Amino acid sequence: MYGLSFLALIILAIGVIVAYRAGVLRGSREGEAEGGRLRREIAERAAESWQMHEFAEDRRGLLRAIADSRDETARYRQLLIDLEDNAPPLLLDRPGAPDDLKLIVGIGPVLERMLLQLGISSYRQIARWTDRDIDDFNARLPDFSGRIRRDAWVTQARELHQSKYGESLPPREHG
Repeated sequence: MYGLSFLALIILAIGVIVAYRAGVLRGSREGEAEGGRLRREIAERAAESWQMHEFAEDRRGLLRAIADSRDETARYRQLLIDLEDNAPPLLLDRPGAPDDLKLIVGIGPVLERMLLQLGISSYRQIARWTDRDIDDFNARLPDFSGRIRRDAWVTQARELHQSKYGESLPPREHG
């Protein structure tokens, strides 16, 4: 009797062990399936996180570009305002009309006509003459040699240009 119960006990123990193993294997398979699902979910979340990071970087770049564009627009707007504020007054003369060169001391009607024939029709042109230009025009106007420097045509033309157009010209070159 003890032998039979011992044998039953051994069979029972083997059954428990087999059942335990089967449960562990089943649990292991379920655990592997759950682990695989969790790994896929983690990978999806990581991809979403990376995509969000990329979107955030793109957004920051676009916002910087917008800010730069706004700064540039503001700069151009201010430039336009400055140009409008400093614009020369509207002249009654037609556009491109020659200046009255006779207002320069030392230029009379004859010299004005000669200068116009040489293509000189504005204060701006005379105000920008260099020393070389002065020498060249002295040579072209032999009857009036030295008059350009003596009567300071360049300085007078600069002042007349500024008073008529409200525009200061840069200092002339001495070349």
